[in-house]
Amino acid sequence: MLKAPLLILPSAIVLTFVTFSQVSTQEPIEITTSMKIDVDGAPNAYGPKNKKTLDYELNAHEGASARGKTVGYITREDGRTPEIQGPNDPCPGYYISTSGFFDRNNPNRLDPNRYLDASKINYVVLPTIARKRGVSLGDLVAVYSKKTKKSAFGIVGDSGNSSGAEGSLALLQALGYPFKDGKAGEVTEKEIVVRYFPKSNPGHNFYATQKQIDERARSLGLDRAFPTHD
Repeated sequence: MLKAPLLILPSAIVLTFVTFSQVSTQEPIEITTSMKIDVDGAPNAYGPKNKKTLDYELNAHEGASARGKTVGYITREDGRTPEIQGPNDPCPGYYISTSGFFDRNNPNRLDPNRYLDASKINYVVLPTIARKRGVSLGDLVAVYSKKTKKSAFGIVGDSGNSSGAEGSLALLQALGYPFKDGKAGEVTEKEIVVRYFPKSNPGHNFYATQKQIDERARSLGLDRAFPTHD
């Protein structure tokens, strides 16, 4: 069993020891942050006005502006017309929402199952400070809430927020927050600790369920205990 000291970041001065095995010897990285709700990748994230969605369609655009580029779901070549899920897809009639990390073994970009379902998978957004230290989309994380005292394993599943202050709906629910969708609510205080494990998924393996992520994290000996934050 290998022990490596935790890297100290200027945005969150933390010093602890993290136990892990069978992964890169590069030190885990922690940040302490607030967290907005991300629903991208969920098959019912966005859709026509007659559909009950997890988020407002406007939030699928850059800057939450109708004139902003559509980034939350797939469009046709015109960049505006959404691709629609078919009768055999998880949510027929809804738009096909995507996540930054996806199943590379699935060549069908219009298959909703190619992406991480934010309503079922614990994921965080990749911050610049972690990316510069070797963390990539698909790497594993452990996340802890100082408020609820709960922790969970997850994956770096999306991009688009350089601060890293964003996590999937499933993650925030796993940490004990009562959010039901992405339309209202967020963690405004810097009470979420995210521990990134660089190079922990070098093969870019895709995990279709949270159970698979949990099992993989445990098999690697990753640690989701946060004793210095209690």
